[in-house]
Amino acid sequence: MPTTPHRSDPTTPTAPGAGPRMRAAVHERYGGPDVVRLADVPVPTPGPDDLLVRAYASDVSVADHRLRARDLPRGMGVLAGPVVGFRRPRRQVLGMEVAGVVAATGPRVTGFRPGDRVVAATGSGFGGHAELVRVPASGVVAHVPDALRLDEAVALVFGGLTAHKFLSRADVRPGTEALVNGASGAVGTMVVQLAAARGARVTAVCSAPNADLVRSLGATEVVDHLTQDVTALGRRVDVVVDCVGTLPLARARRVLRRGGTLLLVVADLAGTIGAPFARLRGVRAVTGDLPTSAADLTELLRLAAEGTLRPVVDRTYAFEDVVEAHRYVDTGRKRGAVVLRILPEVRA
Repeated sequence: MPTTPHRSDPTTPTAPGAGPRMRAAVHERYGGPDVVRLADVPVPTPGPDDLLVRAYASDVSVADHRLRARDLPRGMGVLAGPVVGFRRPRRQVLGMEVAGVVAATGPRVTGFRPGDRVVAATGSGFGGHAELVRVPASGVVAHVPDALRLDEAVALVFGGLTAHKFLSRADVRPGTEALVNGASGAVGTMVVQLAAARGARVTAVCSAPNADLVRSLGATEVVDHLTQDVTALGRRVDVVVDCVGTLPLARARRVLRRGGTLLLVVADLAGTIGAPFARLRGVRAVTGDLPTSAADLTELLRLAAEGTLRPVVDRTYAFEDVVEAHRYVDTGRKRGAVVLRILPEVRA
């Protein structure tokens, strides 16, 4: 169990009469990485069914970039506005994942207790880039196996849950031909591994410098999207997984077999509306905000603990360097996850 004490107790009031405070990375307006800053904010109050998690690690994902910059797929801004905000962010503390140690539990919580090592997806509520995070005990939260460090566990969440929920909508089994577009990112690296673990023959689409990485994760063929046309493979595949939004139905159907499945992890409004009508073109398309569960997360952690699934961490940044973490994610060149280390984990 982690034993490193916090440098200061964030639940201690910082001034007479003040409530408990903590540090969090906040953004009060949309823009580039420099709109993010560390600030003292109130500690969230857990409800009777909540956990309060002392964060050791989170990550900076493309979802954080999209919310911070309000860089949403075409046409999705109006639909997302009520959730993310129109002129100003409704969720000022970013971070869709957190790994840490349970600091407190609500009186109705069962299955978790203070001191447990856990990892959670906070979803559209965000809030993971903070020293203390409120997590519903009934949400997507799971115990971290002893075989995994907390930074490894958090690196699985965004990409792993996304990959898991989309692959569950396709018939991926031994012999399936799968093409993964954007194979070296947080989602793509998980899709490659999970599909390969099910016996699929995986063709990974990425840039040449990332070829060795995706091959090490289980890809049997690599297509360099900068020099090759992914729709001109010379054969058709059973499943296409578009992790980056550059292979919509009109292009993907050129490489899909009739009756094949297109998994649109990223889609604009037109792609989302058009997905139910893909059957008219002889294929099936799946997109949208698919549900995940604590059972899904537990399964990913089990696979990682036994060595079937590998957390892919590109870089790790200290909490104080959160702006630089955002700056790196904005390059669009990250491989796997970018971890934000909020506290160092020291284990006996």
